[in-house]
Amino acid sequence: MRHTITLATAIFAASAAYAGAFQTWNGEDGISQVNTGLDNGSETSGYWFSYADDGDGGESKVTWPVDTRTETGTSLDSVITHCKGVCGVASLSKGSLKYNPFVGIGFNIVGEGIDGDPEAGDATDWGGICITYTSDIAADLELGLGAFDATIEYANPIFKLNKATTTPVTQAIPWSKFTQPTWYSGTTKISGPDAAKQLVAVKFKIQAVNGDYNFNIKQIGPYTGCGLEGSNAIKTIRNVSSAKATLAGRTLNFTGIKSKATVNIINTQGQTVVKGTIDITTASLDLASLDAGVYMVHVNGKNVNFAKKIILK
Repeated sequence: MRHTITLATAIFAASAAYAGAFQTWNGEDGISQVNTGLDNGSETSGYWFSYADDGDGGESKVTWPVDTRTETGTSLDSVITHCKGVCGVASLSKGSLKYNPFVGIGFNIVGEGIDGDPEAGDATDWGGICITYTSDIAADLELGLGAFDATIEYANPIFKLNKATTTPVTQAIPWSKFTQPTWYSGTTKISGPDAAKQLVAVKFKIQAVNGDYNFNIKQIGPYTGCGLEGSNAIKTIRNVSSAKATLAGRTLNFTGIKSKATVNIINTQGQTVVKGTIDITTASLDLASLDAGVYMVHVNGKNVNFAKKIILK
């Protein structure tokens, strides 16, 4: 069975890319862009996009819960605020397809090259991917490989996620668990670890018979970024993150911090302008020295890993 993807609808939002390690994206933080740590300088990585099967005769689409139109185009900001994640309804309609219809949500990990096409990057150091989600049916977490997709007849390495209809589920999947679909009989093989070396995009794909299927991608990060341990670890959770950062004037306060963590305040040029350490007893930073503007807060520690956009006035 060959899955041809010819349409991808880019969904842009106002945010800047920052170099460094892959920072676990959490929809509850209200940030539209995934900071993959692999941006090529174009600041086009990490923006969520959707794609569907209409290029092959399908009639599927993603139905968003709120209006995504803006004065300058389309943005998922309103969706993320509404859902505390990327949520919607996968409305699958087979049309004239010879296989089950599908839709997908994803983001590019490096960004666009000079020619406008997304570039590949080496994501080996991520160790794999962790994700927190809900989905009415089992979805595929797929490794997008750009132009190489056609070489392998769109039999990209995938990991089949468990169905999670109500309570969010977190899974951590090492690269070794991503494999090509069993239907693929071609001669060009690629493993999960090899795909990670030339990764273009991470995709959440829903494919099934005609119908409407709810989903919500609440968190995504590197293999160890969601607080799970062990190969293909899985955990059912009711709260994606207990750690929060709130701004009160020029003081940044943190709650839910259970152990020592490092905080980096980064400006729109990607420069670290404030760096500090917080723990259960000292959980605030003074930002009085900073100019008014937009900043990213990155918090990293043994039991916490999140990012948040703040605006100083």
